[in-house]
Amino acid sequence: MKYDRAFFDRGLERRNTGCEKWDADFLNEDTLPLWVADMDFACAEGIQRAMLERAQHPCYGYNTDEKAYSDAFIGYMERHHRLKIREEEMLRLPCVVTGLKTCVQAFSEKGDQVAIFTPCYGPFAMSVNCNERELVSVPLIEREDGGYDMNLAGMEKALQDGAKLVLLCNPHNPASRCWKKEEIAALAALCEKYSVVLVSDEIHADFVYQPDAFTSILHVKEKNVVALFAASKTFNVAGLQQAQLVCKDEALRKKTENVLNRNGVTSGNTMALAATMAAYNEGDEWLQGLMAYLDENRKLLDKWVKEYLPKARLAPISATYLGWIDLRAYGKTCDELAEMFKKQGVALTGGTFFGTEGEGFMRINFGCPSAWVLEGIKRMAKALEE
Repeated sequence: MKYDRAFFDRGLERRNTGCEKWDADFLNEDTLPLWVADMDFACAEGIQRAMLERAQHPCYGYNTDEKAYSDAFIGYMERHHRLKIREEEMLRLPCVVTGLKTCVQAFSEKGDQVAIFTPCYGPFAMSVNCNERELVSVPLIEREDGGYDMNLAGMEKALQDGAKLVLLCNPHNPASRCWKKEEIAALAALCEKYSVVLVSDEIHADFVYQPDAFTSILHVKEKNVVALFAASKTFNVAGLQQAQLVCKDEALRKKTENVLNRNGVTSGNTMALAATMAAYNEGDEWLQGLMAYLDENRKLLDKWVKEYLPKARLAPISATYLGWIDLRAYGKTCDELAEMFKKQGVALTGGTFFGTEGEGFMRINFGCPSAWVLEGIKRMAKALEE
């Protein structure tokens, strides 16, 4: 299989497959969905083959292949991110959001303050609120070019005021931002200064565009930190429910494991393991082709936003396949924008899903054929012209 531009240009038909992105109740039959963060590309051939081969065996009982999975993950992380991880430092999860909720329970008590940088992926706040902790939103610093920087002074104020835990999105969703090593190190130093655990969701680690480079929290610190990973975004297998928590701090890891055990959280279903191992072991060529395609798509998105939405501003994209579009100049709320776009047959994620700082913004998913991105922008432009 050749994973070239023609492969990714083809996309695929996903309607009527129980697909959240395409079959959600609020979508019309002709809606182009550019909202939820999964991609409209066929998976790597090795993933499909591994699942089919495993499915041919007519028994799906308990698994004992933990080491094979661990070896695949460890090899991938060292190969792609220069991270050396040992099997005993890993805990398996069904998804990264499970990891966020688990860490909130493990490292804070009911009523404690938990700090996040905002705007931020909605389940961060949900993970805090559903566990009866107090959410502390630390607004990112918005630059003149529409990009964002860490608000380290604001985070220190939150820690001084008593925050017991910090949750980080790295790279950042929805700001499309690859945090630099210096920023990660500065945040880690703050958390160490106030004896606070730092949990880093690194699910978008593979989506970083040159000349930027991904820095894991594990690159700068091993004590009092937890990192969360998954193949789900990278290889478009989120529906299989398989993720990974990595913690080199034994005391923290035991606390986390205790919470997982108390809640009966298990992972590693037969098909998820087969697919994830194949992704980590055989997916490099597919990923290389994907990143070349997405790199071109982010440049096209920037061009098309400027051409068709002259009053809008797209945040610079150094990571993820998600664009953060500032539409405040059009004078509409997120709800009004969503309704206008729906009438023109395009669905994006409203900015308030990421916190109050997202009012007037929309997030667009460009992990799909370029022609679909262009069509979506044109539909947005038509909606805003009326």
